Amino acid sequence: MPRTAQARRMKRRERVLRKLKFQADLPPIEDGAVRLLKDELQLTSNSDFLCEAVALFRWAVSERKLGHRIMSESASGEKKVLVLPRLERIAPGATLPRVNIEWTEAELESLAQRVSSEPAKPTRALVRAMKG
Repeated sequence: MPRTAQARRMKRRERVLRKLKFQADLPPIEDGAVRLLKDELQLTSNSDFLCEAVALFRWAVSERKLGHRIMSESASGEKKVLVLPRLERIAPGATLPRVNIEWTEAELESLAQRVSSEPAKPTRALVRAMKG
C-alpha cells in the first residue's frame, strides 16, 4: 500500500524531532573531570552537560571564524588567550606568533656554514634510541 505524501512528511518530521543518542567511553580522569564540572555547574544530566558544552564550542567556533581571539582577563588586567589547535585551524588567515631575532654577522656566517654543510652522522646513542 503506497504511502501518502502527508504520511511521508510526518515520518520525516519524526526523524528530525527524534533525540540523538550519544555515548562516550571516557578514561577515568576525564570522567572525573566531567563529574566535577557537572557538579560545579549544577547540571544534573550528561545530556544537559553536553548541550552546554556544544553551545560553548559553537560560540568559540563562530568567534574564531570571524578572526576574533578568545581570552580571559584577570581582575588585575592580565590577559590569557585561549589557543586550541582545532579552533586555530578554522581562523581566517591565522597569523602565527612572530619573533624578531637580532643576528650578529658571526652568527649568520655560522648558520650559513651549518645549513650548507653535509648533515652530521648520527651518534651511537641516537642509533640505539631509534632501534628501540
